[in-house]
Amino acid sequence: MQPSGKIVVASQHYPPDTSTTAAIMAEIACRLAAEHEVLVLSGWPGALPASQTGPGMPRVVAIKNRLAGKAALVRRAMSELMFAARTFFALTRQLRRGDVVLTVTAPFMLPYAVAAAARLKGARSALIMHDLFPDVLVMAGLLKPGSFVTRMMRAANGLMFRALNAVITIGRDAERPLLSYSGMTRNKIRFIPNWATLAPGARPITPENPFRKTLSAGFVVGLSGNLGFTHDPEIVFEAARLLKDQPEIHFLLSGWGIGFDRLKQLQAETKLANVTFVARVEDAELEAFLAAANLWIIPYRKDVAGVSVPSRFYNLLAVGRPVALVSEPEAEAALTVVENGLGWVVKPGRADLLADAIRMASRSDADAMAGRAVKAAAQFDRTVAMNAYAGLIGELLRNPVLAEQG
Repeated sequence: MQPSGKIVVASQHYPPDTSTTAAIMAEIACRLAAEHEVLVLSGWPGALPASQTGPGMPRVVAIKNRLAGKAALVRRAMSELMFAARTFFALTRQLRRGDVVLTVTAPFMLPYAVAAAARLKGARSALIMHDLFPDVLVMAGLLKPGSFVTRMMRAANGLMFRALNAVITIGRDAERPLLSYSGMTRNKIRFIPNWATLAPGARPITPENPFRKTLSAGFVVGLSGNLGFTHDPEIVFEAARLLKDQPEIHFLLSGWGIGFDRLKQLQAETKLANVTFVARVEDAELEAFLAAANLWIIPYRKDVAGVSVPSRFYNLLAVGRPVALVSEPEAEAALTVVENGLGWVVKPGRADLLADAIRMASRSDADAMAGRAVKAAAQFDRTVAMNAYAGLIGELLRNPVLAEQG
């Protein structure tokens, strides 16, 4: 017999938004809707894809939300604060005792509103932690470790973690920083890694690939996706500068965010012949674009371990490509790279070491590494992850004792 409580998914990012977070939240909501009543509070207007409508699908309610660019920090903060407030009031109307609400750290103020509303209404709450704030802001240099704002956010986190019934991490490295908060206990932490959205299988590198046709170099280094405050665009550009006299190596860059704005600025000033920018790649072209490069770079700043995990990582493995990951060795993606022999882990801030890794990659056994990458990608399976989410939410619905432990 299924428990009678419903599930509410609160997320600013949800289809028709095409971001990775939106896709992840939709996958989870649709899987949960196969067994339970699911209501989605979405911050993204517009019509849903046809595959996510009709019987057996979540009911989606749009929350008024004004989106601001990531570089417009003040406007973005105000927009996110208003969205969190509107979501709080929507939850107080929708939640009943025994319900479960699931949310994510995007925007970072949303989980505070969700945890407060759930506690107020006697519901249970779970958080998917993609990024740990304020730790990620300290790592990006936007906050000082001992500043008043940092201390206030950490105090608020302590209260939030005490109110939450479960925190889902997507990286093993998240447990240590989480347990530094007074409101967090180990029994609340559940590790459910993200998954590849592309089917695992080595894609061949061919000159017919539409993204390679204009490139004469035999070895292409790719960079794709959002580059935010946690990423280091300078290390990528400096590595390209160090390799500018090696015509067999070329950099192919496509993405968005303040990091890409910085890359375009650097290229406008320097005009490196071994760097090519491509307009943002749509979902329909993603597989071809990821297959265009021989090697992919994921460039983090220092101190990323435990506070951020690159979701793009799994699709890079799925197409059978090695990675050059700039991060500390204890970070989740770095652990996966080393454990499975999937590429190179480079110390943050060392463009010379990144350039060396690219040179080694250009001389490595590509077929062997491609096979290992595909095998590793198969471990990060959508069905396994969905079943883990369903199991956790079902446990929260059935088990009031677990809820009271929060």
